[in-house]
Amino acid sequence: MHLVDVHTHLDDPKFADDLDAVIARARANGVVAVITQGVSHEKNLPLLELARRDPIIKVAMGIYPLNARGVVVHADPDAAEDHDGQSAFSVEETLRAIEAHKDNIIAIGEVGVDLHFSDDKERQLENFRAIVSLAKRIHKPLIIHSRKAEKEVLDILEEEQFSKAVMHCFTGSHKLLRRGLAMGVMFSIPTAVVRNKQFQENAAIIPSGQLLTETDAPYMGPYKDLRNEPANIRDAVLKIAEIKRMDPTELANAIYFNYQKMFL
Repeated sequence: MHLVDVHTHLDDPKFADDLDAVIARARANGVVAVITQGVSHEKNLPLLELARRDPIIKVAMGIYPLNARGVVVHADPDAAEDHDGQSAFSVEETLRAIEAHKDNIIAIGEVGVDLHFSDDKERQLENFRAIVSLAKRIHKPLIIHSRKAEKEVLDILEEEQFSKAVMHCFTGSHKLLRRGLAMGVMFSIPTAVVRNKQFQENAAIIPSGQLLTETDAPYMGPYKDLRNEPANIRDAVLKIAEIKRMDPTELANAIYFNYQKMFL
């Protein structure tokens, strides 16, 4: 099987001591591509150096919506743990830097809108529109975070007539999921599908032609309280194949084809 992890965070400190072993385990389990996400101007460029460690590592540069300078985030511990704090650079500066490195990246991500930890809706929507405009200009797909903002994100994608996008860890309603599918958007199912009912329901609904897999490692793992890593994609594919009553190899091939169509 050729497996892909389209959303992970290999620069997370939890991988600092054993990243080479993590990548070796991924390869041993059939993973052929791991897209690591940029979440701020400060963290985007170091990912290019990280990718030089192994050709399996692909780079997406982006700005996590709560890291964007000027976005007002809830003042509570959970919100503080969810993001890195405001970037010292403006969104415009970050987007110019992404454009300058367009030939070295496979996607723009992680980007989007988060209305769970922020009520600053208009600023986030303005930022996201600017990001979509960049994606159209440099012909790169988006990898999108849409927590409690699934409708707003789909509205903008529809307005901009842009469907070259992956909805990461989608937790919106089935109605919104089907709306995104009708627009031609792809959805990535995290390894938490092994134990999470909503992701299992999503996997049943999403046709194999619009399905991708991700870990969001070191988070969203298949096994509670254990660090997640790209090798666990195999467990996700086996679970999704069971849900969809498909042969695992057939499903893996379909997902790999989707990866090629979206990113290559």
